[in-house]
Amino acid sequence: MPGVFIDVEVDDSIRDDAELAMKLEEACPVDIFAAPDGRVEVVEENLDECVLCELCVKAAPPGRLRVRKLYDGTALEA
Repeated sequence: MPGVFIDVEVDDSIRDDAELAMKLEEACPVDIFAAPDGRVEVVEENLDECVLCELCVKAAPPGRLRVRKLYDGTALEA
């Protein structure tokens, strides 16, 4: 089931970036990201665990990853 409060949007241009996939997986304290086969994947069942720390947004290239707050329509992005 997707997140009720949070959604993460990953731009297709970075999905196959193995280095970034590992960086995101390591940066996220609540395991929202996984790096199977060197791909950036979002672990949907962990989305609502997001603590809005912005570590993923800071790790990703500007404009390529967005954390959307579904409860108020705002987003965290670089």
